[in-house]
Amino acid sequence: MRLEVIILAAGEGTRMQSSIPKVLHTVGGRPLLDHVLSVARDLKPEALHVVVGRSGADVRAYFEGTDVAWVEQIEQKGTGHAVMQAIDDVESSAMVLVLFGDVPLIEKVTLEACISAAADGIGVVTVDMPIPDGFGRIQRRSDGQIEAIVEDKDATPAQRTITEVNTGILAAPAAMLVRLLESITARNAQGEYYLTDIVGLAASQGVRVAGVDATSPEEVQGINDRIQLASVERYMQRREAERLMADGVTIADPSRLDLRGTLVAGQDCFIDINVIIEGVVVIGDNVSIGPGCVVTDSELADGVVIEAHSVVEGAVVGANCRLGPFARVRPGTELAEGACIGNFVETKKAIIGAGTKANHLAYLGDSTIGAECNIGAGTITCNYDGVDKNETHIGDGVFVGTNSTLVAPLTIDEGAYIAAGSTITSKVDSEDLAVGRARQRNIHGWVPPTKRK
Repeated sequence: MRLEVIILAAGEGTRMQSSIPKVLHTVGGRPLLDHVLSVARDLKPEALHVVVGRSGADVRAYFEGTDVAWVEQIEQKGTGHAVMQAIDDVESSAMVLVLFGDVPLIEKVTLEACISAAADGIGVVTVDMPIPDGFGRIQRRSDGQIEAIVEDKDATPAQRTITEVNTGILAAPAAMLVRLLESITARNAQGEYYLTDIVGLAASQGVRVAGVDATSPEEVQGINDRIQLASVERYMQRREAERLMADGVTIADPSRLDLRGTLVAGQDCFIDINVIIEGVVVIGDNVSIGPGCVVTDSELADGVVIEAHSVVEGAVVGANCRLGPFARVRPGTELAEGACIGNFVETKKAIIGAGTKANHLAYLGDSTIGAECNIGAGTITCNYDGVDKNETHIGDGVFVGTNSTLVAPLTIDEGAYIAAGSTITSKVDSEDLAVGRARQRNIHGWVPPTKRK
């Protein structure tokens, strides 16, 4: 059967106390709506309809160029009214799944069960909530079928004791949904058109309404304020950490890992405390990431060790490389096997050969450096002349002494030596020793200014 998804994302989110539309606030480094769109796409729908409100322009701009069909809800008249705005664009033969843009952790398996339950009626996702205040209560018949959903503000004291609550997520055939929506009214405490009212109508007409249990309250937690946002963030991080551990990654403390993107990891990796993973990161086997590191949009091959408090962004790191502590590896860096980038070394657009070491206090930018080179402490590639970035090319087996300044554009051929403390501005040929420093003078009898007084 053809599947179309309607995502309700028109809420203003006033309790967020923010100028940012609620569905653009982030969990795991991604907007809430992005999570919902992702799981919806996993279901392979024929169409994705997203209903937005007064801040819709910002939401549309963020997701510009995607496969979303946007629908505007000019007046906020409830969830039923929101679905009414989109239903005209849905094919009458389709199965419709209704999701919420502020419920980011809903899982594919739950949605598949909901769609299956709607094959001969309506499927509704429910959850048992120990403290159900604020949620619509599920009323069931003696045979277990759902007969109504009663909103909290309209519930009687007896109905408020029910702990099975509505999540808002449901599936129904489009033709049935259209017919039921035409029958609901706004005669309730909120003066709104409740989508949940279609359940009671359907049940009264003999339509089967089946409940589908969510895996946990956290899976279907909607986000209305920053407290709930933080709660969902921590739950998601714990879930992702457990997934990684099940796949063979050792995590020093699952509560102190932040995954703000995706991580694909090999076996026997170790991630220490307070590590942040951003964007798309792929790591091989036996990779170790030390405490306080940030790794963004990078590939780390087998055996890489990143020591404490290092930042790696947009880099490709070869097997058995060692970085840090306190290294900064910036975008465009490529390290061949066994290269070392040590403490307080920064690289940017640097291609560094196998076995090359820059162990201390260096800046290597816009550079190509061969294999088995030694880059001494304090070495700087001067790549910017005030207008353009210029490149430094260093051959294999070059020794660069401590505190050297390499002024680009510059070529240093294989096997050359740069004397410590040199400023090098012109090409150095193979096997040559380049010395670029002033002759030392010792002035005897010099009196410091403080003693002159």
